[in-house]
Parts: sequence; structure tokens; C-alpha cells
Amino acid sequence: MFKSSIVNTVSMSRYKLFIEYEGTRYSGWQIQKNARTVQGEIMSAVKTVFKREDFELYGSGRTDAGVHALEQVAHLDVQSMLAPHIIRMKLNDELPADINILNVEKTSKNFHARHDAVARSYLYQISKRRTAFGKRFVWWIKDELDVTAMQHVAQVFIGMKNFRSFTADEEDHKSTKALVDELLIQEVGSLILIRITSSHFLWKMVRQIVGVLVEVGRGKLTAIDVERFLKLQSDEPAKLTAPPSGLFLEKVYYKGDQQLTEIIPTMKI
Repeated sequence: MFKSSIVNTVSMSRYKLFIEYEGTRYSGWQIQKNARTVQGEIMSAVKTVFKREDFELYGSGRTDAGVHALEQVAHLDVQSMLAPHIIRMKLNDELPADINILNVEKTSKNFHARHDAVARSYLYQISKRRTAFGKRFVWWIKDELDVTAMQHVAQVFIGMKNFRSFTADEEDHKSTKALVDELLIQEVGSLILIRITSSHFLWKMVRQIVGVLVEVGRGKLTAIDVERFLKLQSDEPAKLTAPPSGLFLEKVYYKGDQQLTEIIPTMKI
């Protein structure tokens, strides 16, 4: 009597995931013990869909508690024969409504969501009026802001600068220098939109830059103050950190990607 055996010939594949999420209910992207995170929710969905524990999920970078993403990128290593569009549908069936997989692509095993990223852009939304619907997605500022002054001072941040005054990271752990390619400020309806594109971002860097720019708009800080923050260590930007509600990871750039041009608000108010 012959015994037959089935040999598992399905190899590990790597998939590139494009993800949007509302970060209000989560303690950020990165998985943590005793905290609900976006990465944790996706990993739970992967376990359910593929019925296995041997997989790996890496994001392009972390987002903090309460911060949103219009297009986070991650890569998933898992054994599967499912088509990418089926994986997307099955994962979305298991995910909560505030996390959505936009697209899944099969990619090279050499691709790495974080290491291969060449730049990232963040969008920050300031509301000039109280809103009944957008509170979770804006920072409402009652004071009238001088947007022209903010646009002028924004240029001080462009280029390779030392952002040691604009981060909660410990300086000893890594370099605090970053190359800011773009810092645009536009008004759309009752919103003031701020886009920052950089090679990389330090912890709370965007929110502290926004907080300083708001004080410029209020007339309480000038370009000279900002230049001083960039040259000398200061704890002033930390005191001005903008709330996470208005912040969105807008796009992660890889070699060959075209840069976004128009700033599109997430809503109209």
C-alpha cells in the first residue's frame, strides 16, 4: 500500500500594500503591546485571511497616535497563491471601517517599504472655522492667521537643515538632519493646507514645524526666530506642537514616482 504526501511548494511572496486609515482610534501605525495600532489590525486580518502565523509586515515608517494616512505603504511577505486583487478584498473584509487597503501589488523580494523610500510628504489641515463634521481631521484655530507671512517664513525650512529643535527624538540615537524639498501653504475655502516633503521625518517634526508656522501667522514669531531654532538647540517648538488630528501621511515616494503637484484637501468646509 502506497502512502501519498502533499508537498507544500508555495514559496514566500512579497506584496506591496497601499493603505489609507483614520488614525483617531489608534496608538499610531507601529504594533505595540496593550495598544490598538494600525499595523496590529492589519496583521490580525492577515492571520485570518491566510490562516498562518509565518508572515512579515513592514511599513514605510511610523505615524503617531491620532495621525492619519492617505497612502501609507507596507510590504507583506506571505505564502499565497491568491491574486493581489483577491488579497485586497479579503483583507478589507476583515479590517475595521477606518482602515482600508487601497491596492495590492506583487513586487520584487528586494523591495523594502521603508529602506527603498526616497521621500515622504505630509499634509496638515488647519480650519479657520468651527466645523461639525471635520473636527477629527483639522486643527481649528480661532485667531486670524497671516498666511502670506507663513508662506514667506516656510522657505526658511527648505534644504538640508538640522531639525534638532523640531523633534522629540533623542539626538544621540540618530542624525537630526533632514532634506526638506518642499513646504507649500495654500488656502482652500476655510482650510489652510500645509504640505511638507522631505527625505525623511523625525518624530513630531511636522507637527512642531506647523506649530511654529502658526505662531508666525499670529505675528508672535518671525523668520529670524525660525533661523535661530534651526541653528541653536531650542525647546520652544516642542511647546508649540500642533495636535495630531490635522496631520496626514500623504504619499511615500519611491524611485521613479512623480511628485504630487496640487494640494487636495480631504474635505471641503
